Amino acid sequence: MEFGPHLMLAMLEGLVQASVLTLTALGLSLVFGVMRVVNVAHGEFFMLGAVLAWWVTTMLGGNPAIGFVVALVVAPLLVGLMAAAADWLVLRRVEYDPERTIVATIGLLYIIQQVTLMTYGPDAHPVTPPFNTRLALPWYEFTDQGFQIYWPWGLSITSYKLFVIAAAIVTCLGLWLLMARSKIGLILRATQLDSETAQAFGIPVERVFALVFGMGAALAALGAVLVVPIQQAHYLMGGDPLLLSFIVVIIGGLGSLRGTVVAAVLIGMSDGIISVFFTPTLAKMLATLLVAMVLVYRPQGLFGAKPA
Repeated sequence: MEFGPHLMLAMLEGLVQASVLTLTALGLSLVFGVMRVVNVAHGEFFMLGAVLAWWVTTMLGGNPAIGFVVALVVAPLLVGLMAAAADWLVLRRVEYDPERTIVATIGLLYIIQQVTLMTYGPDAHPVTPPFNTRLALPWYEFTDQGFQIYWPWGLSITSYKLFVIAAAIVTCLGLWLLMARSKIGLILRATQLDSETAQAFGIPVERVFALVFGMGAALAALGAVLVVPIQQAHYLMGGDPLLLSFIVVIIGGLGSLRGTVVAAVLIGMSDGIISVFFTPTLAKMLATLLVAMVLVYRPQGLFGAKPA
């Protein structure tokens, strides 16, 4: 296969990674933007989404599509409720102090990870995709007869991967509508700007924080449910999504949802392309180097607000 078709295939694979990373990083960015909390346990909520998706589909059995649809609803909801409970039991008790919340979420990370190990086990388990038709992709060339389209052997993608991309786009649009066009979004934005003033105007800030922490975890769990038919559910799978999400949030700008989406697409696409043509290790090294450059030359990120 020529370089052009290889590049297109790598870009499509990178777009799948970018879609999942966008959902995961949006959850982390939302939590930091509203609560000013660095959630170190965010990757474990991602892992819980994948494990619960496997559990739901295994319990239901039968048609994989039915189990997947149920998991797509149940897993993010359960993870969101767990996160809201963690906010009420832990973060509220330390009064959302920046230093203590980091320590508290590190504790949450190990608790979630070890409880999952004891109940789920150390083995990785797959989830059957609801549909997985392989779709051939066309390419083009210029010949003596002019422009022609042909179908290179091996140039294809599955219908499920295209679904992952579409689902991420729909979710991002839904989150934008929620934040920009709804009363809940107005409350979240008011709390983000000044939580003390919002509380003075009667907004229940502690309930808003619990809602936001749950929403952030649910977004990560949704990304995990979408990716687990491609990968496998494992109790240690939360590390890479957490690292990449932090990279995305730093590059995009802390608390900037628009910056998070742009940075997630940038990092996900580059990770997919570099991993195909070189190695995944090189992709991670370049992403880390990009973070260092952003911190040196533009500390607020691509779309973050400049400090007053």
